Amino acid sequence: MENIQVKELDNVVVLFAGDSGDGMQLTGTLFSNISAVIGNEISTFPDYPSEIRAPQGTLGGVSGFQVHIGSSKVYTPGDEVDIFVAMNPAALKVNIKKVKKGGAIIFDVDSFQKTDLTKANFITDDPFTELAVSDTITLIPAQLTTLTQQSLDGFGLDGKDVLRSKNMFALGLVCWLFNRPMDKAEHFIENKFKKKPTVQQANIKVMNDGFNYGNNLHLTIPTYTIERSGDTKPGRYTSISGNKATSYGLIAAAEKAGLPLFLGSYPITPASDIMEDLALRRDLGVKVMQCEDEIAGIATAIGASFAGNLAATNTSGPGLALKSEAIGLAVMAELPLVIIDVMRGGPSTGMPTKTEQTDLLQALHGRNGESPVVVIAPSTPDDCFHYTYMASKIALEYMTPVIVLSDAFIGNGTSLWRLPKLADLPEIKPNYVPADFENYNATSRNEETKVRYWSFPGTEGFEYRNGGLEKDYYKGSISTDPKNHQKMVDTRAAKVQNVQRDIPDLEIFGDENADLLVVGWGSTKGHLMGTVSNMLKKGKKVAMTHFNYINPLPKNTAEVLGKFKNIVVCELNSGQFASHLRAQIPGVNILQYNKVQGQPFTVTELEEQLNKFES
Repeated sequence: MENIQVKELDNVVVLFAGDSGDGMQLTGTLFSNISAVIGNEISTFPDYPSEIRAPQGTLGGVSGFQVHIGSSKVYTPGDEVDIFVAMNPAALKVNIKKVKKGGAIIFDVDSFQKTDLTKANFITDDPFTELAVSDTITLIPAQLTTLTQQSLDGFGLDGKDVLRSKNMFALGLVCWLFNRPMDKAEHFIENKFKKKPTVQQANIKVMNDGFNYGNNLHLTIPTYTIERSGDTKPGRYTSISGNKATSYGLIAAAEKAGLPLFLGSYPITPASDIMEDLALRRDLGVKVMQCEDEIAGIATAIGASFAGNLAATNTSGPGLALKSEAIGLAVMAELPLVIIDVMRGGPSTGMPTKTEQTDLLQALHGRNGESPVVVIAPSTPDDCFHYTYMASKIALEYMTPVIVLSDAFIGNGTSLWRLPKLADLPEIKPNYVPADFENYNATSRNEETKVRYWSFPGTEGFEYRNGGLEKDYYKGSISTDPKNHQKMVDTRAAKVQNVQRDIPDLEIFGDENADLLVVGWGSTKGHLMGTVSNMLKKGKKVAMTHFNYINPLPKNTAEVLGKFKNIVVCELNSGQFASHLRAQIPGVNILQYNKVQGQPFTVTELEEQLNKFES
């Protein structure tokens, strides 16, 4: 047999899509993990329905996982798809618009029968002609269902379990196409199904049969390879989701601070993974309480903070609303608390599995009274480790609640992550009461930083009472004095504003002499970086800055924004950060580009819109 040609690519975008029960999230995760451990840069986008299980084969039940892998930095999961694995006609119809000219579609012939086409609302027996699929797109039919059944014949699995494994046949086929090492793939499957040896062995066999099927039949010529990224520093790398990185950030901060970690939580999509990951780490002394509701979740965390723990709670938008009264209690009691909000589409229960940046104003102002908190927003899945760690550091050193605004896009998505060394992480020094301090009470503080001193119950000589009623600035006792209340309000605000001294300055990417500055915050960074990079290559005069610290803003914010004639704030809401900037930095000319569709930006749409502002 002739040797097959291997073509080297700089990057490629692969999309796995099928029914909710077809295992597309697992397939995509495994493929991206394999790519990460061999040194490729990755950016992923899991996109799945809110329903527990929509009717099989219907458009509403399509689940997809898109991964962009590259030999150099990749900013986004990609606008267009090179290789699309379609497990059924519904997946084809929902995603065909993403496939680029010159791309390829691998599809399960067995799942494209008349009944399948009818469920997906096709009116003819030829879905590709009906969808006007470009003749530049290569169609690669494969009997994924039949071949999986043949692969597992005699394995003793029932029909449903056999069919659940066809995603592994597809994974093996794509691993062959991109020359992914099968030993790495087998390692991930062994870990995933280590408690189910029969399922483990079945998945490994069918995956290898998928690899061999492609290798023996040479379904495409050539196959492809993507070299290891040359941009990475020496070290150990893995693929990590934003939610897992968030949980690791909490663990690392607790270890660095020398405190036990406590999470009080209630399950909510798309934030539940954080609680689940932390619940597995009892070996590290992590305590997790799954409570009866969101209010109990944060209330237990506040109690744990009072008792001397690094305390956290995680949720999404509706849960943040329920936690608002207790956040106010933490502000009044001046206790350290980390609140993770993995934002999703709203209002109310909205679109639970879709992404938005619509909780910003709720995080900034969604409490009664003057109730300032620190607000931080990571930009990428691996970023979630750093900013959750920094949120913990700020909470402990400034005795304040800190809200971390992640979202479904980066919480569920994955990227390449270099494992840090604990010794290299910034020091965390909780603001403990000095041993020689006299007359300690609930409002005793460092007069320079305005940060309240922290003591734990049972510390002799430093007993105190705390609560939600206003307290006398000097005595710590309950007070309704008007001037005292003003002083306490001002003090709590000053304490949060003083965090500004410890956060980095804004940086400008691109042409500092341009008239147009593109501004984003949180998870939009990758798409904005990709867009501005494209525009700069085309000779456009444009610059970009990005915010991760929302309250307080970096101290050079006014200076940076003041350099540019036009400032366009791009965000996945109706203009919440734009309004925040207008309030904080009056006099600057702020324009907006907004999207509220439950989907992240694309580089194509951003470039089209920003060209209008640039011209």
